[in-house]
Amino acid sequence: QVQLVESGGGLVQAGGSLRLSCAASGRTTYAMGWFRQAPGKEREFVAAIAAYGYTGYYADSVKGRFTISRDNAKNTVYLQMNSLKPEDTAVYYCAAGPVSRITNEYHYWGQGTRVTVSS
Repeated sequence: QVQLVESGGGLVQAGGSLRLSCAASGRTTYAMGWFRQAPGKEREFVAAIAAYGYTGYYADSVKGRFTISRDNAKNTVYLQMNSLKPEDTAVYYCAAGPVSRITNEYHYWGQGTRVTVSS
C-alpha cells in the first residue's frame, strides 16, 4: 500500500512558477507520475519518472517548461512548473505505478492539489 500527499498548489500569474511536491509513504519503489484534470476535461498525463531514474517523460504541452524529479531519500517527487500559462490551470495529481502515460496503469493516487494560473 502506498499513500501519496501532494502539496504546493496555489494561485500564480501567467509566466510565474510553482513547485509541486508529492510525499510518498509505504512501498516507494514505483515510478511516479503527475497528471492533471481541468474542469470539464479528462485527467491527462503531465510527466513521469522511473523509480531509480533521472530521466523525465513529458507531455508535449509542458515539455521545456516543467521538470519532474525525485528524492528517494525523502520519498518525495517534485514537479517544477515554469512559464505557467492559464491553460495549465487544473487539479494536479501524483500517482505511483509503472512508467506510463496512461492513467489507468497507475496503482495509487494522491488527493490532488489545485493550480490556478491567472492571465
